[in-house]
Amino acid sequence: MRRLECLDGVRGLLAVYVMLSHMAPFAALPDWLTQTLSHGGAAVDMFFILSGLVITRSLASFDWQPRPFLIARATRIFPTYLPVLALAVLVQPIPADFAALPWIGPDSQARGIWAQGWPADWGAELAAHLTMTHGLFPAGVLPNVWVSFLGAAWSLSTEWQFYVLVLFTGGWLRSDRRDPLPLLALGFLALATAGAAWQAAAPAPWQFSRAFLPLKAHYFALGIASAALLQGQSRLYAPILGAVLGLIAAQGGWDKLLVPLAWTLCLGAERRPAAPGLRMVGHILRCPPMLWCGAISYPLYLVNEPIQKLLGFLLGRIAAGEAALFTLLWIPLALVLPLWAAAWLHAHVEAPAMRWGHALARSLRTGSTRRMLEAEG
Repeated sequence: MRRLECLDGVRGLLAVYVMLSHMAPFAALPDWLTQTLSHGGAAVDMFFILSGLVITRSLASFDWQPRPFLIARATRIFPTYLPVLALAVLVQPIPADFAALPWIGPDSQARGIWAQGWPADWGAELAAHLTMTHGLFPAGVLPNVWVSFLGAAWSLSTEWQFYVLVLFTGGWLRSDRRDPLPLLALGFLALATAGAAWQAAAPAPWQFSRAFLPLKAHYFALGIASAALLQGQSRLYAPILGAVLGLIAAQGGWDKLLVPLAWTLCLGAERRPAAPGLRMVGHILRCPPMLWCGAISYPLYLVNEPIQKLLGFLLGRIAAGEAALFTLLWIPLALVLPLWAAAWLHAHVEAPAMRWGHALARSLRTGSTRRMLEAEG
């Protein structure tokens, strides 16, 4: 498959934006700048669209075979995730001492970023994180499990729900020798509609967090339609895009309408030849710094939160309530340290594990194909 370099740049841009959205609320910055950097959730939604595209292409490359695909995914996700989760567990007891940061008001987004205190149901919550099932529990069962320990990991649970559902649904559709992408896109759109209806009607104890796949399925549907578009199936994308925009508007998420529109712009820059107005976008997304950030995007997305929490605790005591001093130290360190940690994790953990996992997955796929041909012969 052709490498989608523009979308590698998008991945890097989104990860950096999420890091900035975690950093900005703690600094003494102008309100307009803090507000500009306050849409980390929208960046994660675009990650879901990107995942819908990438995962369907990956499944096609493995001919929709479960074992090679799941091995490739597990070796891509868990080797980086587990040490970062261990770090998050270690910093969990550290208090978020906002008394040492008096410029952070009671309504600041900063108060919802860092996990605070040891969870009462820590055993169940840790088990849910280790199995990435923490998005499957409604509020009445484990109320805050989706953001306990490692807040950014909520989206990994959503991703794994998508992996499993698209794998087996797509494989079933593929068994009929037809292209599964159109029906998959429509199916995930229907799932999102059902999820919105459930949230509107269900009592509070049975409400789910945004880590529950049906609440984000429309973004994955748009990613699947994007994969079809890159394969030359141009008729599917526009109706799915319109339906996704309509569903977002119906839920009152007007600020998130920009997500599918910005994605469409980036996708247009990836297509070749790109429209003249999008060539500059493509050049920016393909530039080396963007591609480097794209390479370390997954560890950067995970590791910035626990590192920033530990750093904030230390700097809060050094600054002793001085907003200017804290901000002067906080901004460069809260950016450089996560970037350094992410680069180290990518070089020494993520990349070697991915190489090993893909080699194993390819060998399993080759063996499975050989056995199939022998059986048919």
